[in-house]
Amino acid sequence: MAGQHSWTDEIDQTVNNLFEPVSRALTQVVFYEIELFGGPFPLIVGWLAVAGLVFTVLFGFVQIRHLPLAIKLVRGRYEQPDAPGEVTHFQALTSAVSGTVGLGNIAGVAIAVSIGGPGATVWMMLCGFLGMASKFVECTLGVRYREIDQHGRVSGGPMHYLRKGLAERGLPRLGGTLSLLAAVTILFFAFFGGNLFQVNQSLEQLVAVTEDHTSFFAGSGGALLFGAVVALLAGLVLLGGIRAIGRVTSRLVPAMSILYCAACLVVIGCNATAVPEAVATICREAVSPEGVAGGVVGALIVGFQRAAFSNEAGVGSAPIAHSAVKTKRPATEGLVALIEPFLDTVVICTMTALTIVVAGGPLYQEARERVASGEAVEGNSVGISITSDAFETALPGFPYVLTLAVFLFAFATIITWGYYGLKAWTHLFGPGRFADGSYKVLFCLLAVGGALLSLGTLVDLADAFLFLAAVCNIIGLYLLAPVVRAELRKVLTYVRRRDAGDSEEQIEADERAAEQAESAEDITLAK
Repeated sequence: MAGQHSWTDEIDQTVNNLFEPVSRALTQVVFYEIELFGGPFPLIVGWLAVAGLVFTVLFGFVQIRHLPLAIKLVRGRYEQPDAPGEVTHFQALTSAVSGTVGLGNIAGVAIAVSIGGPGATVWMMLCGFLGMASKFVECTLGVRYREIDQHGRVSGGPMHYLRKGLAERGLPRLGGTLSLLAAVTILFFAFFGGNLFQVNQSLEQLVAVTEDHTSFFAGSGGALLFGAVVALLAGLVLLGGIRAIGRVTSRLVPAMSILYCAACLVVIGCNATAVPEAVATICREAVSPEGVAGGVVGALIVGFQRAAFSNEAGVGSAPIAHSAVKTKRPATEGLVALIEPFLDTVVICTMTALTIVVAGGPLYQEARERVASGEAVEGNSVGISITSDAFETALPGFPYVLTLAVFLFAFATIITWGYYGLKAWTHLFGPGRFADGSYKVLFCLLAVGGALLSLGTLVDLADAFLFLAAVCNIIGLYLLAPVVRAELRKVLTYVRRRDAGDSEEQIEADERAAEQAESAEDITLAK
């Protein structure tokens, strides 16, 4: 970062030298490419896309048919105050959304439309649509196999449903292996994508809006101070657990999302005459992109990769937050989780992309020209600077407001991923005060390090760990899909009976009787 000097320069160089070789090696493995339609195609992108498509078909387009029910659930229509859990449907949703709606929607989308062209927007939307089905499956399983201790604290996520669910299906070794790998990958993504990347990009925006007035934050001293402040604030919230995170995110995320979307609409409105051409360009380049290596496949790859980084569908992170919900029926939270990729990718990512394309800011134009000429695009010409530049074209001075929004989005993501990482950490090293405290100290210290790492290193590491986690998780989702189907039937039956006027007590009594009859039948078959 410009302006760094003295001993902190050595720290910066040392940290980058340490992580860049690891990033390069891991990226080559995770994003292994084959030649497809005349261009390189990472197999992991196909892995995610196929999973979303399979679950969409398998569950009868659940993201369309049952989205109205999901909205009723999140509004508390069928809420049960006495149900086990720690947070409401709405708080669980906002906690999970805070881990996805953030810098991936701002910096990640800018990267996608710069490298993949405007057409990448369409593929991001498609990825978000398919991701809704994957999110439904994994979050249903998260609640189905969660564990609640004697103090009422909930632990859930792929670490639990892979181990317990696959053991039920006679695959304990596979379940144990996938569970271990999922915990490791989620833990490392919490460090790199959910922590370091957020600090790095929010600091970059702060430097961008203050460099004309002061160079303090451009120096290593200012960067370290910024990281220390973030670490302190995150540590205070993490001490309160998922309940504190739910209270913070239930207020912070809706407010910042509305503010950000309103700002996008202002920019789009100021360039209303350019909207038809921008929409036409997005649609045209989705199937015939200009100046993008790899053609349609290039736009698809970039769009899917950026969307997956943003909404995390199929990764296994969201079930950790959704598992804490107060419910007796797992699929209710799976349905609520449908809303998450829709808001994150289909709505907010699309609005960001349209804002950037419509505004056509100088940095965006520069990035597109460099891509067209075959040059690498990195550093300040991508990421959040492009988005900030787009707002500046219609709202002079708005980058200052965007800086605050970026910080709050980043902070919400940091505390949510801090919680995800904690659950992975305690799964690996066991629960207890020492394990809990040591993780929180390490996580907060790494927030300071986020101010010293380069954007390229962070993006590569975060992407690699994100997609590596998806490999482990999706294998389990395929094998446990029948469990999800059964849970969905239970919820749909429950909703029909509640709407017909049946009491909660009568429905629960009938459900217990059905479970007892099923258990007796299983015992008879076993004999």
